[in-house]
Amino acid sequence: MISIRGKKHWLRRAIDANGNVLDILVQTRRNAKAAKRFFKSLVAKFGQPRVVITDKLRSYLNPIKTVAPDADHRAHKGLNNAIEVSHRPTRKREKIFGKFKSHRQAQRFLAAHDQINLIFHPRRHQLTAASYRHARSSAFSLWADYTAEFAT
Repeated sequence: MISIRGKKHWLRRAIDANGNVLDILVQTRRNAKAAKRFFKSLVAKFGQPRVVITDKLRSYLNPIKTVAPDADHRAHKGLNNAIEVSHRPTRKREKIFGKFKSHRQAQRFLAAHDQINLIFHPRRHQLTAASYRHARSSAFSLWADYTAEFAT
């Protein structure tokens, strides 16, 4: 949940098994209709999931059964820790820069931030030091190429 101008907005984030953020959506409601909208867009982009892990909110049951009937839905304590951990950069951004000013600004920033964050923060615990240095240098060269392309 994030607060924008004193109103609650729900942050829905989908991640894959490796912890990479697939999609993010900021919504004002946390009901079955909103969950179905988010889940339908994910299935359209990435195909049918094998396993869906959510928190224990009951409004997720019906959308998951209708959109992906073959998916195994798991909602146990602690299973969604990977999703909660992926919220950390958002919390850090809020703390450093202040609150989000609008729903649109939050959606635009978070969608871009997560993709850029994947490039610059490789999984350090899964890499050797040499691999990590190589990943970081390739990320910076990729970023330099992108920015040079947009500057011209």
